[in-house]
Amino acid sequence: MKTQLPSLVLKRNNLTFNWQDKTYLMGILNVTPDSFSDGGEFNNIESALKQSKYIINNGADIIDIGGQSTRPGCDQISLETEINRVIPVIKAIRKNYTIPISIDTTRAIVAEQAIEAGANIINDISGGTFDNKMFSTAAKLEVPIILMHIRGTPKTMQQMTNYRDLIGEIIRFFKTQINQAVNAGVSRDNIIIDPGIGFAKNAPQNIELLKRLAEFKTLELPILVGASRKSFIGHILNKTDPKERVWGTAAACCSAIAGGANMLRVHDVPEMYDVIRVANALR
Repeated sequence: MKTQLPSLVLKRNNLTFNWQDKTYLMGILNVTPDSFSDGGEFNNIESALKQSKYIINNGADIIDIGGQSTRPGCDQISLETEINRVIPVIKAIRKNYTIPISIDTTRAIVAEQAIEAGANIINDISGGTFDNKMFSTAAKLEVPIILMHIRGTPKTMQQMTNYRDLIGEIIRFFKTQINQAVNAGVSRDNIIIDPGIGFAKNAPQNIELLKRLAEFKTLELPILVGASRKSFIGHILNKTDPKERVWGTAAACCSAIAGGANMLRVHDVPEMYDVIRVANALR
């Protein structure tokens, strides 16, 4: 018998994500000068607002805003720099639009300020491992949190791809972090998991993750997949430019939906919006 996931309620917006209804679409807004795919394109208020309007008008259910690049090999920026990048953009979007916003950060202070500025969800690529105050912050604010799997940091992660049991080790990581979050006061209904495609995984491992995505359903939590424009798609297609990986991304998104993904994090919103609608209808 299938386990029905509890709906996710965003109290501030009075919006509900009913995981049984459809696969939700998260549009990426990187307000950084150095992200792997679109660095420097949206790192001012005017361009960020223009891109937000584009993301909203083309079917996204949520906008994910990040001020710290997490591409392989990148260095961490200062706290002040991250805050100055993301908070004004969140405020500007919230002034104009009601769409839910997630803040892509590993720092509890940034998360708290972002929620105060109008964000709704914390998206932590460290799964709560970089900042020991992240879970207590999410609990205090009573907001959902996305826990992603990673080893090391973005600077070191691609030297940490030696797994004996890829899926088993990631599931054990999630069990540990979920328990820590719940013990800190986070409601289990407010947790989403992300297996972390491209983070401390090589190309064959990323393919294995997608093939075996359904195994993460044993955790009985919503699953987010972020395969958009990732390098494993480039390896398959022999395309070095991330922007040329749109249709490879579409195939990966179809696979993720077939495997039970509840949300997809993407750069190419209109194309993946169509992919989601057809894939959901076929499923």
